[in-house]
Amino acid sequence: MPDRAPQPVDRQLPTDEARELISLVRDIAQREIAPKAAEEEDAGRFPREVFALLSRSGLLGLPYDAEHGGGEQPYEVYLQVLEELAAARLTVGLGLSVHTLAAYGLATYGSKEQRAEHLPAMLGGGLLGAYALSEPAAGSDAASLSTKAVRDGDGWVLSGTKSWITHGGIADFYTVMARTGGPGPRGITAFLVPGDAEGLSAAAPEKKMGLKGSPTAQLHLDGVRVGDDRRLGEEGQGFAIALAALDSGRLGIAACAIGVAQAALDEAVGYATDRHQFGRPIADFQGLRFMLADMATQIEAGRSLYLAAARLRDAGKPFSRQAAMAKLFCTDAAMKVTTDAVQVLGGYGYTADFPVERYLREAKVLQIVEGTNQIQRMVVARHIAGPETR
Repeated sequence: MPDRAPQPVDRQLPTDEARELISLVRDIAQREIAPKAAEEEDAGRFPREVFALLSRSGLLGLPYDAEHGGGEQPYEVYLQVLEELAAARLTVGLGLSVHTLAAYGLATYGSKEQRAEHLPAMLGGGLLGAYALSEPAAGSDAASLSTKAVRDGDGWVLSGTKSWITHGGIADFYTVMARTGGPGPRGITAFLVPGDAEGLSAAAPEKKMGLKGSPTAQLHLDGVRVGDDRRLGEEGQGFAIALAALDSGRLGIAACAIGVAQAALDEAVGYATDRHQFGRPIADFQGLRFMLADMATQIEAGRSLYLAAARLRDAGKPFSRQAAMAKLFCTDAAMKVTTDAVQVLGGYGYTADFPVERYLREAKVLQIVEGTNQIQRMVVARHIAGPETR
């Protein structure tokens, strides 16, 4: 099949600076990321050099303050950057989203001294972050986590196991939620743990059906000692920090999902217009044209939904319900669009010679990470119908 370059998404961006930023991201994606994506995903290779490039280009701290090396971009712009990167390779787009999530606790709840000491290296110094909330027995029920942090002199000692940690074992810092008090959400505190802390180790990466270039691993904390200056926020505030971070993080997952779906649609359109059967392009057949139209409509609807939520966030208005809706809709749409893309390509779609089978495998995990889509439905329902009666 001929190699057809997809048409860039026509984006509505608020400033000339934002348009220049998207142009830069597209250039990096086309030159440095997309050409090696299939080979490196198949080999399970994490592109650390790409994240170094993103750091040098000012892309690792886009939504954070310029005072500490951030890009001071609105979420409306930052999320569209994520979408562009995820369309080129989900390992990169998701990795940037997770890094932003990991920096959230410090950037939002850290003291002035903590932010000045740590944020510049996180946002522009080449460091890579990870977010450690889930545990083997505490996934959707994260408030039941059992990792402990015990006071010891002027510091804390952390012990326990975290699971499903993106960048586990390769991150330079971890935002870790640990229990410092009684049961339930009010007993949890957030800590900033260095990646080279003594007693911190990672298990072998999980063997996943997709997203193989992004390491996901258990994280073991065996008497990890940190000073009180690495506690983020107040004691007992950790779960509130975690939930606030996840509201923003879910928008990142939504944007990544639309990026993967857009890449799948581009591939399907290119194939359908080039592939001939019965003496004409298969894109001429109404059944297939309707599939492509439905795919494009789902993508456009998902993009509008996550951007509407982002604009609420940028305006300082509540957006938790809209974030859950965006994560739910966009990741379900990505699963449907990538499945249909495989169908458009027929037998070729089921082979590794074309990227749509990889997009399908990658889309599935987006329905699970940062709150399963069943949890998102619970969040939305609580907003519109109130909490469940017990």
